[in-house]
Amino acid sequence: MKISEFLQPEAISLHLEAQSSEDVIRALGTRLLQLGYVKDDFIEATLKREASMPTGLPLGGEINAAIPHVDIEYVNRSALALATLKQPVPFYNMVEIDEVVPVQLVIMLALDKPKSQIEMLQTVSGILQQPELIERIMKASTSAEVLALLS
Repeated sequence: MKISEFLQPEAISLHLEAQSSEDVIRALGTRLLQLGYVKDDFIEATLKREASMPTGLPLGGEINAAIPHVDIEYVNRSALALATLKQPVPFYNMVEIDEVVPVQLVIMLALDKPKSQIEMLQTVSGILQQPELIERIMKASTSAEVLALLS
């Protein structure tokens, strides 16, 4: 499963200014909603899920990531959104749920099949294990550059 097949150029926000994980989720979710990929209640459902099942992921380097997602019932058709953040924002750790992770890279999943969600999480995890690639994504200045890095 290739990220580049699902990541929408219009849903890539580079150097996004955000104060909180909620700001980031709302920004990316709004973009997916405007593009018709998700249903009206997608953003609220994603925020609710994030509160009980956080998605912050420490990567062991300077940059950490988060992978917010929600059940398929809130999705019209599969897409991904991505944001690089100007400054880190706090997300809670997906494993140690009381621990805060300063996140600068967010990949939001909006997938319409349960199996594709698991496969995409594995694909994203593979990308997040490549520090050089993460660094290049963080430095990218255009959506096209991000898509090229991820193809």
